[in-house]
Amino acid sequence: MTEKTFLSYHIREMQQEDLDEVTALEAACFSMPWRYRDFEEVLKNPDRVYLVAEADCVTPDMPDRILGGCMLTHIAGEGEITNVAVHERYRNHGIASEVLSELLKRGAKQYGITAFTLEVRSKNLSARRLYEKYGFVSKGVRPHFYEKPKDDAVIMWKE
Repeated sequence: MTEKTFLSYHIREMQQEDLDEVTALEAACFSMPWRYRDFEEVLKNPDRVYLVAEADCVTPDMPDRILGGCMLTHIAGEGEITNVAVHERYRNHGIASEVLSELLKRGAKQYGITAFTLEVRSKNLSARRLYEKYGFVSKGVRPHFYEKPKDDAVIMWKE
């Protein structure tokens, strides 16, 4: 997409029928993606929630039903954010921001979480800016954490 197109979508929890598309989204966005069975386990885990941005209408120009998503894991009163992904053709439309915002709200309401953490590639400046917009700050670095390509992980917290 070269020009900004209006996208109509809604945010909801991932369901069984989303697993193929969520797995494909993960493979399109990450060099070491989660597999189908990993996401299947999310559906069974009461301490995890994966939200998706689902298109309100699928068209030949916008063929994907699942546009993006991300996950929250509740661990001992804290929330770990992972798997933040948006199909490349739908980036820069606010999808990651809206899904992340909803995930933070649900984490606070559903689990009483007041502190959230995540790891992000040091070279992924757009993701880091998004997280900073929501109050995440860098608290450390894990050298050589990522493979394919090698990169450090910036550990960010929102407290």
